[in-house]
Amino acid sequence: MAGRISDEDIALVRERAQIADVVGDYVQLRNAGGGNLKGLCPFHDEKSPSFNVTPARGMYFCFGCSEGGDVITFIQKIDALTFAEAVERLAQRVGLQLRYEQGGYVPGRQQGERSRLIEAHRAAAEYYVSQLSTPEAAAGRRFLSERGFERVDAEHFGIGYAPNEWEALTRHLMGRGFTSQELLRGGLAAEGRRGPRDRFRGRLIWPIREITGDVIGFGARKLLDADDGPKYLNTPESPIYHKSSVLYGIDLAKREISKRSQAVIVEGYTDVMALHLAGVPTAVATCGTAFGEDHIKVLRRILFDQGQGEVIFTFDGDSAGQKAALRAFQDEQKFVTQTYVAVQADGLDPCDLRVKQGDAAVRDLVASREPLFAFAIRSVISRFDLNTNEGKLSALDAAAPVVASIKDRALRGMYAVDLDRWLGFMNERFVVERIQEIAARPAETRPAARPARAGGRKEPMDPMARLEAEALKLAVQRPALLGPEFDALDAETFAQPEHNALYQLILAVGGTAAGGPGGREWVERLLNGAAEELRPLITRFAVEAVRADVNGEGRYGTAVLAKLQEVTVGRALDRLKSRMQRLNPIDEQQEYNRMFAELVALEQQRRVLRERAAGA
Repeated sequence: MAGRISDEDIALVRERAQIADVVGDYVQLRNAGGGNLKGLCPFHDEKSPSFNVTPARGMYFCFGCSEGGDVITFIQKIDALTFAEAVERLAQRVGLQLRYEQGGYVPGRQQGERSRLIEAHRAAAEYYVSQLSTPEAAAGRRFLSERGFERVDAEHFGIGYAPNEWEALTRHLMGRGFTSQELLRGGLAAEGRRGPRDRFRGRLIWPIREITGDVIGFGARKLLDADDGPKYLNTPESPIYHKSSVLYGIDLAKREISKRSQAVIVEGYTDVMALHLAGVPTAVATCGTAFGEDHIKVLRRILFDQGQGEVIFTFDGDSAGQKAALRAFQDEQKFVTQTYVAVQADGLDPCDLRVKQGDAAVRDLVASREPLFAFAIRSVISRFDLNTNEGKLSALDAAAPVVASIKDRALRGMYAVDLDRWLGFMNERFVVERIQEIAARPAETRPAARPARAGGRKEPMDPMARLEAEALKLAVQRPALLGPEFDALDAETFAQPEHNALYQLILAVGGTAAGGPGGREWVERLLNGAAEELRPLITRFAVEAVRADVNGEGRYGTAVLAKLQEVTVGRALDRLKSRMQRLNPIDEQQEYNRMFAELVALEQQRRVLRERAAGA
C-alpha cells in the first residue's frame, strides 16, 4: 500500500509554492497596502474585493465568507482535491520529487485521480501535435491554411490531429502506463464493443486548457466527408472538465485581460485565434455551451471587476447572432462590468473577416462595439418602419419593455431619452411616461425590479457616472496625468450635477495645471474653494483608489479622457441625426449636405477616440 507524503516534503511544498503566484493563477490580485494583496473571492460571488493574501505569512483569508488557509488549502478548495492531490500538484509545479513513507515512492501509483487525468491529457495533447505533421493530416493543415493560419500559429495554440483509427490514442496512452478506466473517465476514450476506443478520430484537435494552463479537454473539428458526427465534438463532462465554466483561450488571454481590463467573447476556436493574431489577445470562447454565470465568475476574478472592465460579445450580423446577443442581454444585469456588443454587418465571423479584410478589420470590429443595452434596444426598433407615425409607435411599444427591464434607474432614464432620439419623437416626456407605465405593471407581467438595498445605500452608479468619477479621481489625485486636455473638455461632459460642480471648481482654481503632481496642497486648495455640500465628494475622490496601477496610470488617464470625449461626440451625433431626420434632403439640400459633412467628421472623430481608448 502506498504511504503518506513525508512531513518534510509537505513543508518544502509550502515553502516553495509562493501563495501569491498560485492564487494569482485564479484571481487578479492588487496591492492592498501593508504587504497584503486583495482580489475578488473565488469561493463566493461578490462585487467588491474582500479576499486577502499575505505573502509574508503564506496565508489567505476572505472577510466576506471566512474561507482561509495556506497554499495547500487553497488548491484543495479551488480544484476540489484531497490534501495529498493538492500537495502532489504543487510539488509538480515547483519541481519537487516527493517522498512517501511506509513503502517509498512509486511513480504514478500514489497520485490522485485529478493528477492522473491531467497527465493523461498532457500526453494526449503532445501526441495529437506530433500527428499534425503526418501525411494523413494534410486535410487538417489545409483547413488551417485556408483560414490564414500558419505552422507557427498552430504550434502556438497547440493544435493537433487525431488519426482516423479506432485505437491510435488509446494504444499510445496505455503504452505510457495509463489505464483504460482513466481514459474513459477523462473522456479521451469511449466504450466500444471490444473495449475502449478513441473519442476523436480523423479530426483537427484544439487543446482546451484551464486558467493554470493544464489541458483538461479537447475540441475536435470534422475534416472527412465520411464522418457522420457533428462539425465540432468536445470532451464530455468529466472530473476535470466542466463545460459551463470552461473558456477556450483563457490561459493565453488572462494576463492581457487583466492588463487591459477587457475580455472579448467569440463563438469558436478559430475566432479566438484570429483575434489574438490580429492584435486582440483578450479573446476567449465558450466550449459547446452558452455563455453563463460560471463563465462570468471566471472573468470577473481576472478583470478585478468593480464595474470598470469591458466585456465585448461578438456575434454574426444575422438573425441568429442577434438572438444570441439578446439572450446575453438577459444575463447582463448580473454582470457588474460594462458589457458591449460588436457585430459585423456583413455577417462574417472574426476568422473569415481576418482572411478577407485583414487584421485591421478585426481590430476595427472590436473598436466598433456598442453597449449591450443600446444594441438590444436598437435590434428591436430596427424591425419597424420609422418613417411613419404608426411605425414609430409600434417600435416604442416593442422597445419599452426592454428599457423598462433595466434595473438601474439612472441608466433606465438615460436609455429612455436615447430611445426618444432614435425614434425621432423629440418628446422625452411622452416616451418616459410610456416606459414608466410598463415598469409599473404587476410583477408577473414585467421583469423583476431591483430589491431595495439594506441600510438605505444608494444604487450603484451607472457606467457613464463611473467614467466621470474615474476622471475626477485622477484630477484630484494625479492632475498632471490629465493636463490641458482635461481642462478643455466641454461643459456638458459631466452629466452628474455633483460631478459637473467639481469639474467647474477644478477649472475655477486654475485647472489641472495648478494641481501639478497632486498631493495634500492640491486637495486642500479644492476643499477651500468648494461649497460645503461638495467637500465630501472631494474627500472621497482623494482617498478612493484609482483602477490603474502606478505603471499604468498614464495609459489609463489617456483612455479615460478618450472615453469621455467619445461620449461627448456621441451626444453631438445623436443631436445632429435627430435634426437631419427633420430635414427634407431635396428642399433643404444645402443644409442637409452641410450636416452630412459634419456627421462624417464626427463619426471619424469618434472612431479615432475609440482607437485611442483601446490602445491606451
